[in-house]
Amino acid sequence: MTKYIIKRVLLMFLTMFVITAICFMLIRILPRELPTDKTQAAAILDRFEALGYNEPLLTQFGIYLRNIFTEGDFGTSWYIAFRVPALKVLTDRLLPTVIVNTYSIIFAIPMGILLGIYAAIKKNKWQDSLISTTVIIFVSIPAYVYAFLVQYIFYFKLDWLPLQVYSLADAGGSWMTWKMFHSMIAPILALSFGEIAYHCRYTRAELTETLTSDYMLLARTKGLSKAQATSRHALKNAMVPILPRIISSIIGVLGGSMIIEQIFSIPGVGQLYIKSINLLDYDVFMTDCLFYTALSLLSGILLDISYSFIDPRIRMGEK
Repeated sequence: MTKYIIKRVLLMFLTMFVITAICFMLIRILPRELPTDKTQAAAILDRFEALGYNEPLLTQFGIYLRNIFTEGDFGTSWYIAFRVPALKVLTDRLLPTVIVNTYSIIFAIPMGILLGIYAAIKKNKWQDSLISTTVIIFVSIPAYVYAFLVQYIFYFKLDWLPLQVYSLADAGGSWMTWKMFHSMIAPILALSFGEIAYHCRYTRAELTETLTSDYMLLARTKGLSKAQATSRHALKNAMVPILPRIISSIIGVLGGSMIIEQIFSIPGVGQLYIKSINLLDYDVFMTDCLFYTALSLLSGILLDISYSFIDPRIRMGEK
């Protein structure tokens, strides 16, 4: 396991370097647009000159990496937040993303697992057919379609929920107020439908296979009821491949959803990513890219390692 982890970490850094280089080259070849304010434009040009923005792309990339490793400087935002460090712009947007996605995970994972268990127990009955058909539909529909449906039903038709997430000023200056939570219900629902369907489908598939295994027949012949055999043996073994996917979903709360955040005006890292591209805020875009790349690669490593902790018989990297 130690050799496997070291190998994965080294590959992670190599992959991250390649992705960073590609993103850096692509964003820097786009044309620059300076603000109309002459003072701001002069400050930006001076900063660009200091960072070697007039040098060849490879030289610019070397300067960028040097600043990160020697000074921890990920650059400065000049359009989204004037003269604010790019890393601070990103971290300031993490909280709303984490809150909305955490709420959706808390709602979606238990609901999906419970529906999956119920469908597996009622295999080949009308309840199973209804749940399986609904899951196929929900998995096939993109999250932004759910967002528009939620807005249409709960805002335009029923007037139960606001159209977009409230700002901090409107919600009382905190992300943890009831008014803010009420405005978050719509994006939480839009994010939850796909997660519920995903976990339901996977739980049903794993539990159905487990319920038909030989040791379940042995448990029944020893006198256990169906409910006892399912809770004591089937669920425990079915959770081995399911739990790593739950861990992956939990890690994913940091990434957020670019489209959902844009639709509901959530000031999170997803919306920041799109905004940095539209405004050509180079350093903010690169910081966001590094964040998403690192999050994706780390979640992959943690997902693989989690298998061995959940089931000690599994050892990654062994022949």
